Amino acid sequence: MSDGKVQANEVKQKREEKKEEGSIVRIAGRDINGNFKIIKALMQIKGIGNTMAEAIANVAEEKFGIDKSSRIGMLPEDKVDDLESIIKNPLKFGVPEYLLNRRKDRETGESMHLIGSDLTVRVKQDIDYDIKIQTWRGFRHQYGQKVRGQRTRSTGRTGATVGVTKKAVEQAKKAAEQQQQQEKKEKK
Repeated sequence: MSDGKVQANEVKQKREEKKEEGSIVRIAGRDINGNFKIIKALMQIKGIGNTMAEAIANVAEEKFGIDKSSRIGMLPEDKVDDLESIIKNPLKFGVPEYLLNRRKDRETGESMHLIGSDLTVRVKQDIDYDIKIQTWRGFRHQYGQKVRGQRTRSTGRTGATVGVTKKAVEQAKKAAEQQQQQEKKEKK
């Protein structure tokens, strides 16, 4: 009987560990599933892509001893805080400047890395500024057109699709022929 109780306790402990592992971790204003490994967890934050997440994980492993293959839900609070400090100021911890998403800012001239709602707001401000100073990009944004030189003939259409069919072309030719015949009759 004592054997059964010991096994039951072990099962309960394993369940509690799994619950802890599956917990939700809050980093940079974002709730992240605790089952994700560090790199995938960092990629859930808006403004952090694969390369930046890899760089942050490498710095965290080097400076704070956080194993990048560990699950984010298993990290203690102080390690999560260390990760968040790297995310907020990556240059300070040795992340290369070319990985930042806002280099040589137009207003301040500094290089920084924006995440979350800060990134969304700054991109919106940039678009509004382009529209205000009437750049080509601003006009394209203003009229809802493609901005970066993509095709517009076949993609990006909005509203009812209006295509040219064989039937329409034949009808147009017939109408043109009839009009020419009428003009000939009028001249005679």
